Amino acid sequence: MPISKDHSHLLPSVIEIARSAGQLILDIYENKQYEAYTKSDATPVTSADIAAHKLIIERLSELTPDIPILSEEDADISLDKRSQWDRYWLVDPLDGTQEFIARSGDFATIIALVENNHPVMGVVYGPVSGVTYYAYRGKGAWKIPDLDENVKIKTHKHQEPNQSIAIAISRRQNINSITSRMSSKWNYDLIPLGSAALKACLVAEGAVDCYLRIGPTGEWDTAATQCIVEEAGGRILSTQLEPLSYNERETLENPNFIVLGDENLPWDKILKVKE
Repeated sequence: MPISKDHSHLLPSVIEIARSAGQLILDIYENKQYEAYTKSDATPVTSADIAAHKLIIERLSELTPDIPILSEEDADISLDKRSQWDRYWLVDPLDGTQEFIARSGDFATIIALVENNHPVMGVVYGPVSGVTYYAYRGKGAWKIPDLDENVKIKTHKHQEPNQSIAIAISRRQNINSITSRMSSKWNYDLIPLGSAALKACLVAEGAVDCYLRIGPTGEWDTAATQCIVEEAGGRILSTQLEPLSYNERETLENPNFIVLGDENLPWDKILKVKE
């Protein structure tokens, strides 16, 4: 395995790139002038996704010309080629395209640095709220509320094992698909939100206990937030409670997953692991 390099000095530049892309998206969002399409996988994409993608690719290429980039909007790269990458940028220019179209405001720009198949840097920017979340491996997780001062964030740890559990869920998720996977012995408070990254960041800052995602997502949806959540004291696992993998399969689609704030809770009993 190649020796890891500390790229934490790149964080300010990456945060600025994410904010610039987010501002571009926000301008398009507020002007209400964009085109929407359906991709071959039946998911939506807009001209805002493409514009943000182009900006991020250009800026990251200038910042680190030696580090390859994998974006949701340019992901047709074979595993044979990707497997040669010791590190690479993994990008979702607009996470929550459906929310962008629905005008809920729940969308984000995501940039991650993956090294030796594990995310080591994560930046998530919510253009509507102006909130930035970021982390680097071994250096903690942080939140910048609307260009204010940095605030270190931590996941919520339960003092009593029988407390209610707050679950972030997708705004357009069938609620039964969530509750049917959870043990009836616990009480649940369901918190709907749009962007997958923003829901995971709610776990990282201790606002909710977990985020359960049932349905298709890509590795670009979880890489940045995995770094943020881990540095905040949590984990992201498949619903089989196994680690997620990055750049190790031909497909870039994630399994169903859960973002955990407090690992000490009996998740093997709370979550119905067998599917």
